[in-house]
Amino acid sequence: MILHDVRFALRLMKKSPGFTAVVVISLALGIGANTAIFSLINTIMLRQMRVERPDQLVAFVQKRPGEDRNDDSIEWSSYEHFRDNNHVFSALTGVWFDNVAAVRADDMETDTVVLENVVGNYFPTLGLKPALGRLIGPDDTPADGVAQVAVLSWSYWNSRFNRDPSVIGKRIFVRDKPVTVIGIAPSSYTGPRVGARTDIWVPSGREPVRMLGRLKAGATLDQARAEIALLYRFTLEQRAAQDKDPRIWQTTIDVEKAGAGFGQVRDKYAKPLAMLMVVVTLLLLLACSNVASLLLARASARQGEMAVRVAIGATLGRLIRQMLTESLILASLGALVGSVIAYFGTGVLVRILASGPVAENLKIEVQPDLNLLLFTAFVTALAAVLFGLAPAWYAFRNASATSLRRAGKGGVRSGRMFEHSLVSVQVALSVVLVSAAAMFIGHVSRMRTLDLGFRTDNVLLMTLDTSKTGLKRAQLVPRLQQLQERMRHITSVQSVAIAGCTPIQGCGAMRFVIVDEHPEPEATRTRVALNFVSPGYFETLHVPIKAGRDFSMQDVGRPRVAIINEAMAEHYFPDSNAVGKYFRVDPDKRFGGWNGEEPYEVIGVVANSKNVDLHAPAPRSMFFNMFQENEVMTQFLLHTNVDPDSIAGPARQAVREQLSAARVSRVTTLSRQVDSAIVPERLVATLTSYFGVLAITLAGIGLYGLLSYAVAHRTGEIGVRIAVGARAVDIWWLVLRRALTVLCGGILAGGLLALWARPLASRVAQDLRPESLVPIAFAAGAVFVVGLLACVVPVRRAARVDPIVALRTE
Repeated sequence: MILHDVRFALRLMKKSPGFTAVVVISLALGIGANTAIFSLINTIMLRQMRVERPDQLVAFVQKRPGEDRNDDSIEWSSYEHFRDNNHVFSALTGVWFDNVAAVRADDMETDTVVLENVVGNYFPTLGLKPALGRLIGPDDTPADGVAQVAVLSWSYWNSRFNRDPSVIGKRIFVRDKPVTVIGIAPSSYTGPRVGARTDIWVPSGREPVRMLGRLKAGATLDQARAEIALLYRFTLEQRAAQDKDPRIWQTTIDVEKAGAGFGQVRDKYAKPLAMLMVVVTLLLLLACSNVASLLLARASARQGEMAVRVAIGATLGRLIRQMLTESLILASLGALVGSVIAYFGTGVLVRILASGPVAENLKIEVQPDLNLLLFTAFVTALAAVLFGLAPAWYAFRNASATSLRRAGKGGVRSGRMFEHSLVSVQVALSVVLVSAAAMFIGHVSRMRTLDLGFRTDNVLLMTLDTSKTGLKRAQLVPRLQQLQERMRHITSVQSVAIAGCTPIQGCGAMRFVIVDEHPEPEATRTRVALNFVSPGYFETLHVPIKAGRDFSMQDVGRPRVAIINEAMAEHYFPDSNAVGKYFRVDPDKRFGGWNGEEPYEVIGVVANSKNVDLHAPAPRSMFFNMFQENEVMTQFLLHTNVDPDSIAGPARQAVREQLSAARVSRVTTLSRQVDSAIVPERLVATLTSYFGVLAITLAGIGLYGLLSYAVAHRTGEIGVRIAVGARAVDIWWLVLRRALTVLCGGILAGGLLALWARPLASRVAQDLRPESLVPIAFAAGAVFVVGLLACVVPVRRAARVDPIVALRTE
């Protein structure tokens, strides 16, 4: 019987290819959008690492008071203390990441890889077996801190060494240090970070690590938290001996599930992806309601067929099975086409995500797995049921003997209310989606025009890798100054600067500041951002100097000077001009060999600039002259009066001429860097705009289908009205009245739903301004206009009905 239903459904689809194409495309768009978004959610948020018992793995996260970000690193001595004194973990291990590491072989060019430094028991703790050779073990831990061996990932072995088994035992150089390749990791394991594929693992010495633990059988997360909180006092005591900040004792540590890996990317994109999942669910509902209205229209035309089936004994279950079989086939075809749409759409989404700073080395690989297949099957079945049940029930309810007698007269007119409701639902959902798109597009526009405190246009950013120059710091700093001068002579370049980082990248470091005339309570003091920059940095970025002067080369060899921003000046020198004042940098031992005890004279105050988070106020910042401090900074900023990308070639040539051993590791523009800082907002705005256009199109198609169906089935009535003297305007109003009822009802419902949902959108992005009614008004107006356009053809068709022809068909 089922095969019979399938064959009949296929014949019916072949008989009306236009109808089938419209239904399949509508469903493909809805199912494809859901599959694309879920594939990212599955990859970033749900997929477990392919290791032994991932449910037993946990990670350790520290939280410092007064800081939003988590601290990942655990000192080696603390790691050993946790490892040797806990009772809830069967194993504790650690890993540290190096996103940019230079690697070369004797017979190959230098490559840049993602490197992991791992504790000797890392691979045994995860329960991994080598694909070739052996993996790093406890005996490989270097006594002098210099790694001697390395393990390659399967993908790096495949792409760089073409799966050559002779690579085992081969010597390669990691940061110019020789190591021997001892094994290849299994192809299923790509590293513990979501979205980042590791290329090489080397054993760690006694450096800080990010800890991973495997719970003992029967141990709970709460037990682990309680024990680690007690053991953590050892770490706090160590830090308190080095750092006098009393808030250290307020630092806490937490234990969280890590079976899915470390999730910086997951944490950043969780809310936007959840928001998009809601949006595509609404889009699927809209597509299903659209298809249901089309099937209802066709079911009305098939009343004669259904009446015959009932007359010869067909039951409700039999009719529903036939209709659902047809619906499931249509949904399956939609899922197949939607899978193709999802494949290409996912690639676009990954490229958008990869443009963000948190995903600089993002290597998301969306691969089909059981979760994705089950989700697609579920969505397909759900769609089939959603748009198939209503036509099935309609067909059975109207499949009576009366329907059989009237089948030749165009069928009965029951079910209009339900059809109208379906189209109104489409209109309402389209209002919600279009208003969401307008809200997020407006938000991104405001972010792009936000006063950042610096100019973003026409600035080229070029980062150098000077590790292979062989020059010491004292030799390299003057060479960088000469390169800066050389770049100034490039045609169309107006100014050049060197810096440790740009404002969007964040600060080079954070330090406590000591101002003798403005002592801070230990409990409330916070670190100040610092950056080493060259003279001309503020000119290049068009950061206004509010007081004092810029750095100059004459500062070299003189007492130390600094420039601070307005936020720092207002905090430490609130009642006087900061220029000419002095401050010191707290000489914390953890900050290395840089001596901050000598006081700095403030020679300038500059305007505040946003730093990393464009939503947050500008932080207190201080700037030091890199040439006076003899610090090596390698990020060049070139301000031009032309397209900055056109200067990249001449700038590279200047590097080759002036510092030939240096390598240009990255070239971008400041405007692209700013765009990368708002990737979550851009992602939501871009996709909701696409989905909004799609929704409004589907709503227009639904309204057009409703009116076309109504005109076709009221041809006789319209002919009679025209025959007795009805004017064209009367016929127009007859058709438009139904359309306006459906359209206005849907717009009103959609507006109220959008109004109710506004606070939910504010959880996705800060400063979203959900209180504005402009997006809802825009959506209502856009949907109304599209709805009226959808009425044009049916209205004109109704007005041109020939009463003679219409009456002849009755």
